[in-house]
Amino acid sequence: MKYIGENLLPGDIGKFFLVLSLVASLVATIAFFKANQSKIIGEKESWLRIARFSFLLETISVLSIFVVLYYIISNHLFEYKYAWQHSDRSLQIEYLLSCFWEGQEGSFMLWSFWHCVLGWVLIKTSKDWEAGVMTVVSFAQFCLATMTIGMYFFGTKVGSSPFVLLRNEMEALIFSRPEYLSLIKDGNGLNTLLQNYWMVIHPPILFLGFASTVVPFAFAFAGLTNNKHEWIKYSLPWASFSAALLGVGIMMGAMWAYESLSFGGYWAWDPVENASLVPWLTLVAGLHCNLIYKSTGYSLRATYFFYIISFVLILYSTFLTRSGILGDTSVHAFTDLGMNWQLLIFILVFLMPALFLYFKRYKSIPTIVKEEQTFSREFWMFIGALILFLSGFVIIFITSLPVFNKIVTHFDFLKSIFKNSFAQPEDPEFTHNQIQVFVAVILGFLTAFTQFLKYKDTSKEYLRKKIIIPVIITIVISLLIIFLGGIQYDKKGIGFLVAIHMAIVGSVYTIIANASYIWLVLKGKIKVAGASVAHIGFGLILLGILISSGKKTVLSWNKTGINVLEKTKQEDPAENTTLFKGIKTDMGQYMVTYTKDSLNERDRKRYFEIDFQPKDGSKGFKVYPDVIKNNKGAEGFAANPDAKHFLFKDIFVYITSFKEDDKKDTTHFRNEVLKAGDTVYYGNGFMIFNKILLNPTEQKQKFTEDETAMFLDIQVVSKEGSRYAVMPGIAIKNQSLRIIPDTVVAQNLVVQFNKVVDQKLGKLEIGLKESKSLTTLLTLKVLEFPMIKFLWLGVVVMFIGFIMSVRQRIRNFIA
Repeated sequence: MKYIGENLLPGDIGKFFLVLSLVASLVATIAFFKANQSKIIGEKESWLRIARFSFLLETISVLSIFVVLYYIISNHLFEYKYAWQHSDRSLQIEYLLSCFWEGQEGSFMLWSFWHCVLGWVLIKTSKDWEAGVMTVVSFAQFCLATMTIGMYFFGTKVGSSPFVLLRNEMEALIFSRPEYLSLIKDGNGLNTLLQNYWMVIHPPILFLGFASTVVPFAFAFAGLTNNKHEWIKYSLPWASFSAALLGVGIMMGAMWAYESLSFGGYWAWDPVENASLVPWLTLVAGLHCNLIYKSTGYSLRATYFFYIISFVLILYSTFLTRSGILGDTSVHAFTDLGMNWQLLIFILVFLMPALFLYFKRYKSIPTIVKEEQTFSREFWMFIGALILFLSGFVIIFITSLPVFNKIVTHFDFLKSIFKNSFAQPEDPEFTHNQIQVFVAVILGFLTAFTQFLKYKDTSKEYLRKKIIIPVIITIVISLLIIFLGGIQYDKKGIGFLVAIHMAIVGSVYTIIANASYIWLVLKGKIKVAGASVAHIGFGLILLGILISSGKKTVLSWNKTGINVLEKTKQEDPAENTTLFKGIKTDMGQYMVTYTKDSLNERDRKRYFEIDFQPKDGSKGFKVYPDVIKNNKGAEGFAANPDAKHFLFKDIFVYITSFKEDDKKDTTHFRNEVLKAGDTVYYGNGFMIFNKILLNPTEQKQKFTEDETAMFLDIQVVSKEGSRYAVMPGIAIKNQSLRIIPDTVVAQNLVVQFNKVVDQKLGKLEIGLKESKSLTTLLTLKVLEFPMIKFLWLGVVVMFIGFIMSVRQRIRNFIA
């Protein structure tokens, strides 16, 4: 059958480059391997020329695949499954790239793209290590190419191609018609949670961090292969670069969660978050061991181990994320594409040879038998590296419980040993926090104290003189925070609160001690202070996390008695307040009003304007949380929070539910004449008119300075005994009169001041309307995050410190 309207040329071009990428990466791997094995200069150069040319073809292929796939997505060629599944015609142009890496195939291509970029830098700078290192990088490229080839080999499908046609992947009656494309009006769309600018920035940075971990691994593998260990000086700037990018990529994800997800925070110990954090911890451990070996000759074996395990953990995190095994425990894991066996092989083909060579060469790896001195920098740096490793081990163990359960169910002999599945923690956040808070305490003190130690040994007198001032300053600042900061996080008991305060002391000590080290020891030479700057950033991150989480306050405690939500693990109705449109609601230190909402046609989001007026008379502010209709088969709406950023706090707001007035109001006002002290009845009770107020200050926001306003002080009493204050009014300017009604939503009652009937007798006319359509409302949650800017500032400072270290290592290497 000839199908009408299909554009098959882009797909054919894409498939050609997929095959070329696979073949070129394999040829490059073999050629680099042969070059590394060759002892004859001429032969080695010949193999290197072949390898470089093959890697060039690989790079051209990856770039071409990237361009072709973007063309298919941006032109909405829905005959291709990838375009139909991940985009639609209404999507903003800035989110088209997000469509590219929403799917597994596109994210693998992004990873492969960064390998190409890093590969050319390595070819340019690695010198004698080029062949050995690029063997590993090219083989990683080959493995990634198998993930997107989407071809059958000996009856087994390998990979998933982004260029498959929709009609070949789905069964539907419309595909029996030649003109089926005319029936497909739009695509499935981009996941609503990914329609955020952070998801344009965060994945490329994170995947650059993922990709860069292959470089320290490649140097370590080449060192084991050749039984040479001079690679250690090349790996230092690369490890710093990788730690910087991977760390920033992870924290960009935290910022995305803070701005886009409605769990009320930036970190939830989600399994996918954990899977990206653990390789960063082990990589930083390896970086510190690398520094130890460079300066003292200790810890080379540990350096090998940490660099190997960091890249393998990246591959393991890929398996966790893409296998579908975390589907029930993670909010942002990929679905299973049936490539689990490939993902497992991806791990094993790097892990097994690396471990084999590591243990084979273990005894020949240079080491110093003599024990390190207790007051030496290398001793405590190694302790810190072990703490990082153990922290990562605990995190990945808890995260891997679904994997263990899966393994047990597949093997009968394991079922008899483990009769019950490994239970998931009921409170994952506290499960991790109760351990990691003590890790924060130890690391906080180590990153401060260790800086003042010298390699080999340090005199106690020297150490005492250097640390006394930072210790005193730390004690003063910490006591101020502890006693004046108001951190009373007692939800998990006094022991956990004490641990939080200990961690605060440690983080403050990190900041003060490292700043003092730059001033007292380095004499202000900031160019060589990259490590100290990174440590200061780390301290700020810890402090920001501890204060913003330990003192996080719910502002939206429900005082109205109206519960729209049911209690779930995610939401407690008591922490959510319902607002009726136009009605001020008491929210602790603020009076909050849901003023209006509007639908933005461009991004298809409904924005709600929420007005906050402080009770102390200070300047108010507005926030604009939004909701967007879910797609991809999901019902309801996804909420996107908004926050008002102050210098020392954020007010964080998100919508938990909303209801629009979908009834036409057909009721009319009933007019009543009364004077002060009179009582008027309505359907569910009565109201008492107390007095007239002229230009009352508490209503000043309802009239302008050039208007004269009169408001009525009326008390409404329902049959149930509930009392409500209403204050309808009029505003007069020249000969113009403006009516200002007031509403008791809980009683479906609207009251307005119509006119003065007899000024001498004090008689006036009011209008009453009892309407069942007063149902425009929303329920929201409001949180206060104090000192959260310390967290984001710390990320920037730590990144700057890492980059300073990269620059310093490169300059030292060139020198």
